[in-house]
Parts: sequence; structure tokens; C-alpha cells
Amino acid sequence: MPGRIEDYALVGDTQTAALVGRDGSIDWLCFPRFDSGACFAALLGDEENGRWLLAPAGEVRRTTRRYRGDTLVLETEFRTGDGTVRLLDCMPIRGKAPDVIRIVEGVDGRVPMSMELVIRFDYGRVVPWVFRREDSLSAIAGPDALCLRTPVETRGEGLTTVAEFEVVPGDRVPFVLTWHPSHEPPPEPLDALADLDETAAWWEDWSSGADPSGLPEPDAVARSLITLKALTYAPTGGIVAAPTTSLPERIGGGRNWDYRYCWLRDATFTLYAFSLAGYKDEAAAWRDWLLRAAAGDPADLQTMYGPAGERRLPELELEWLPGYEGSRPVRIGNGAADQFQLDVYGEVMDALHLARRAAIGPSDAGWALQRMLMEFLESNWHRPDGSIWEVRGPRRQFTHSKVMAWVAADRAVKAVERSGLDGPVEQWRALRHDIHEEVCAKGYDADQGTFVQYYGARHVDASLLLLPLVGFMSATDERMVGTVRAVERDLTSDG
Repeated sequence: MPGRIEDYALVGDTQTAALVGRDGSIDWLCFPRFDSGACFAALLGDEENGRWLLAPAGEVRRTTRRYRGDTLVLETEFRTGDGTVRLLDCMPIRGKAPDVIRIVEGVDGRVPMSMELVIRFDYGRVVPWVFRREDSLSAIAGPDALCLRTPVETRGEGLTTVAEFEVVPGDRVPFVLTWHPSHEPPPEPLDALADLDETAAWWEDWSSGADPSGLPEPDAVARSLITLKALTYAPTGGIVAAPTTSLPERIGGGRNWDYRYCWLRDATFTLYAFSLAGYKDEAAAWRDWLLRAAAGDPADLQTMYGPAGERRLPELELEWLPGYEGSRPVRIGNGAADQFQLDVYGEVMDALHLARRAAIGPSDAGWALQRMLMEFLESNWHRPDGSIWEVRGPRRQFTHSKVMAWVAADRAVKAVERSGLDGPVEQWRALRHDIHEEVCAKGYDADQGTFVQYYGARHVDASLLLLPLVGFMSATDERMVGTVRAVERDLTSDG
């Protein structure tokens, strides 16, 4: 994608998502295929692999952007030498027909505008068949189809659809791009202007269910909650880590992973955020997704699943794509799903513990699952693993992973002590003690005065900052103080 990562804004409908650049280009559309829960990309962000640009035809002197109130309706204002126009972007929430609505509003002057639509399915590889219907322009290839509806006259240039038009104050020119299965006719058209207002009202109503006023930075908290909701896959309650794939951790590096999946270790943080803000329905839906995804043999527990709980997430490299700023390879799928990551057992136990505290406690079946997880953990907590970092190398005895095994035992004990659930509590207390003793003996370097990333290592990692947050150790313990100082010294830049 040609834009800077930090310049993209998110719009979504709690099932699909798009990224909008500051230049008025939608560079990424990620739609689920509703029959399988799989995802595909319809645009990739350039003239070759796909994009949808709506922008002034002349020089832009200033661009300002904001979300409309507590909504996911994006407003981008362009000031040019000819006047000012406003671009409104949103995705209405209407079920199995994902749409992107774009409306160009005239603010002042007479501003020439241009549109360029380059549709490429299957991650930029497939050029669709484009043809006109009575009321729309359709693009079809394989199982996927998009239709564009607009009153503006469009024309084809090569493998691109373009248009030119002008706006003056009072004009509101709509464009609607809709996905549908290629074997079905396009869905009924939207009233773009009315649906934009309805979408804003939907988000305002949802946002009104929270009261972040007692929290630090309430505006930032409210926006974060909206973003979490946008990452929800509404049909199942799953919440993806991100709507994108292969944006690099470092420009030019190879750590470019697909994050369009649901990580179990995210569950505790997400449950906590939704519960604290009063969104019990979202918290309960995420909890129920977690129980369904984790069901089965505890030995098969994965660190991540698809939005509907899919377990097969094969990793592929898309060699025809150059990657963000040349950062290759571009990947879809995630091979880390097949790793043994010990910490996820603690994450699941902690999430269900939090759900119980927040009065959205799991069912009897949920406690049965937790007991099975504990039975597995008692025999397997000594094993090395791939850790929270999902290391693509040899397994190690990672300190954070062992701490999360301790968390699992601790939460099992608390379930008996505080909630009156049935279980071998003395056995779990002994397990909790043994893990704590080992971590303090083998995961701590007395010479340095710090905990270390894995047994025998000399360096720290950021996951060690979680030790006091999960209750393993007081933040004022000298061993923890030394660890924090080492993280500040070795792992931070400018604070």
C-alpha cells in the first residue's frame, strides 16, 4: 500500500473492514466469505493491485480528518485552490451485504473531482470481468462480485474505471460499492445519504452504552471501544487482532504476519475492556466464542483461531505482491497457529475467571473445560514452548509462559475458593506453589537483579512487565523493580 501506515483510518461494519488513506484512497478492503469464514482482499492499494481513489483533481493545499462524534463515520476535508470539498466514508451495518458508502460534499467554491477504481480480487492477483448492469457497474471473478452504484457517469480506461465531476456547495454525490456472491444478483441498492445518517446514529447509540467519563482520557477510551467493536465479527462474537495482513514490524524486514485472526491471549484484555465499560453483551459474546473455539482435547488448544473458530490457518506467501514499502514476503494464514504456546492455557483460565467476576460467568460446560485444561497443564507445564512472541525457532523455557501456567493454577484455586466450584483445590495449590518456586529460581538472574526472557538467558523482554499485572509478584518487589529498570534501559527509546 502506498500510504503511510499511520495515515490510514479504519471504517467497518462489525463484519468487514476498509482502510482509508489521507489522500482519499481506499487501499484495502477485506471481506469474509460468509460460507466459510475465510477472508479475501479486494483492493491492495496501487494502480496495479487495486485501489479506490476519490479526490480533488487539482492540487490539495490542506487535508483535515476526523470521525463524526463517537461513530465510525470518517470525514476528510480537502482545501484546494478552487474551493473545499468533504469526503464522507462509512460501512453501513446491514448483515450479509457489506457496502462501502462514499459521499462527496461541496463546501465552498467549484471543485473538480476525479474517481479511479481498480478492482483486483484474491490479493491483487485476479482481474475481474467488468460490465454494466441497468443500475450499476459489476465486477465478477470466481466466487466474488462487487457492484458500484453512483449517479456519476463512469468509463473504462484499460483495466480501470474512472470518472470526472464537479461539486459546488450543497452537492452530495454518492458512491456505493457492494460485495455479493457472484452467483447471486446484486443486493437491493441503498439510499446512500439516508444510510450514512443511519450508520452514524447506530454508532452513536452503541457508544452511548458506555460511560468512560470516570476514566483517564475518556475521549481516547471511547474511540478505543469503537475500534474494538469494529474488529468484532458479529455473527460469532469473535474479535480479530487486526483487519490487515503483512504490515511489517520493521520496514524491509521479514516479520510480516497475518493478524486477521482471534488470539486467545487477547481475550482477557478484551473482556476486561468491554466489562469495565459496561458492554456485557459484547463481553459475553466473546466469552462464548472463546468456549466454542477452545472446546475439545486440551492438547489441541491453539493460540489463535479464525473469526468463526476455524482451526486450519495454513500460511502462504504471495510472491506476486511487493509488500509494504518493499517488505517481503507478504503472507496470508499464520503458521503460529500450530505452535505449542504454554501461556494460552493461562490466558483462557484468566479470561474465564474475569468473566465470572464480571457476572458473565461460564456455564457448567465452561467449568468442565477449565478442569480439562488444568488436567493437561499439570502434566505439561514443564514443556518448552514458542511463547507469546511466537518464535519461529527452537522452543525454550520462556519465563512469561511459566508465569501464565501459574496464572492458570491460581485462577483454578480462586474458582474453588471464591465461587464455590468443585475441584481438587489442594492439588492446584501445590501446582501453583511449584511453578512459582521454579520461576523465581530459574527465570531470575540474581547477578543482574532481573527476571529474564527464558531460563538461562541474560536479557529481558517486555512480557516480563506483566508479572505484577497478573498477580505473580508485587510491583514493588526488588526483583520486579530491577526488571522494570532493565526494560527501561534496554528496550525503550525516548521513554
